[in-house]
Amino acid sequence: MLFKQGHVYIMSNQYRTTFYIGVTADLRSRVWQHINGEGSAFVKRYQLHDLLYYEYHERITDAIDREKQLKNWHRDWKIKLIQEMNPEMRNLKGDLDLP
Repeated sequence: MLFKQGHVYIMSNQYRTTFYIGVTADLRSRVWQHINGEGSAFVKRYQLHDLLYYEYHERITDAIDREKQLKNWHRDWKIKLIQEMNPEMRNLKGDLDLP
C-alpha cells in the first residue's frame, strides 16, 4: 500500500508577528498559492508570505497529527522550533525554487 507524503509548514509576515501553521502534500505549490493570495483567507489578510519552517512526513496522516500538535503550542515554543531549523528566521521560499 502506498502512503501519500506530507509537510507541515509555518508561514509568517515580514515582522514575524503572526504565524500560520498548515499541512500539505505539495509544499512548493502550497507556498506559491499563499504568496499569490490563493491560500487561506487568514494568510491573505495578514500577508503571511514568508515560509519560516517546514517538516517532511512520509505519511500525510502523520503531518496532520503534527499540525494539530503545533497549533496547540505557545508562541514561544513555536519560535524556538523555528529557530532550531532557521536561526535567523529568514524566508525559506528560495529553498523551494520559488520566485
